[in-house]
Amino acid sequence: MNTAQKLVEQIKARQIKPRPKWYFITLEWAIWLGFAFTVFLGALAFSIILFTIQQVDFQLLQHLQHSWLEGLLSLLPLIWIGFLTLALLLSMYTLRYAERGYKFTFFHLVGYSAALSIMLGTIFFISGGAQELERAFAIRVDLYQSVQEKKEQIWSLPQAGYLGGTIMAVTPEAFELEDFEGKKWSIDYGQADWPPRIQLVPGERIKLRGEQTSASAFSATFIRPWGGQLMNARQPQMKPKE
Repeated sequence: MNTAQKLVEQIKARQIKPRPKWYFITLEWAIWLGFAFTVFLGALAFSIILFTIQQVDFQLLQHLQHSWLEGLLSLLPLIWIGFLTLALLLSMYTLRYAERGYKFTFFHLVGYSAALSIMLGTIFFISGGAQELERAFAIRVDLYQSVQEKKEQIWSLPQAGYLGGTIMAVTPEAFELEDFEGKKWSIDYGQADWPPRIQLVPGERIKLRGEQTSASAFSATFIRPWGGQLMNARQPQMKPKE
């Protein structure tokens, strides 16, 4: 008995039947849908990482006692870095088993998966979706500390020269600031530097670099909008977690 006959006998013995065409079409669609989902997840994660970086004012962080890199790492949400890594791995895996996926090299798999996530994530970030997603995630997940919460911690160190909050009233010599804990501060801004886009008006959220001169007084040297480099200073405040 030759090899062909042996195979025929084994097929008959095991009652192996050919799978219908619809099975392979469904499997192919499932693979591509899985690839699209993992790319989308990676895009969301990448957009929030971009949002985090955008929230860092490197000009002010250079005055930190530690490096600006440490300041950046203190804000970066590790959970979203984990989501991005997981999404890239899963998208590479699904693409590998797509039709003709065996032809892709490892670098092709990494490149295609990462490029799509980066492109879609950048679009989502520019549209403002990353900020809304991150805020919604922080409200609904008790253990998650949002970028804004971490940022408030950094800018609530008046003794170290960092103060943030909302302007309550303004005079030619000083303005009143309410910090994130509700404390009122008198801010001397006579020698401060601030960009033209900042309007020192009640309701404006800002961050300050300077020196604490008394228990409730602060002399500012830099004034910057609370938002990041590419965003307007006014941002809706996040509702507390229930």
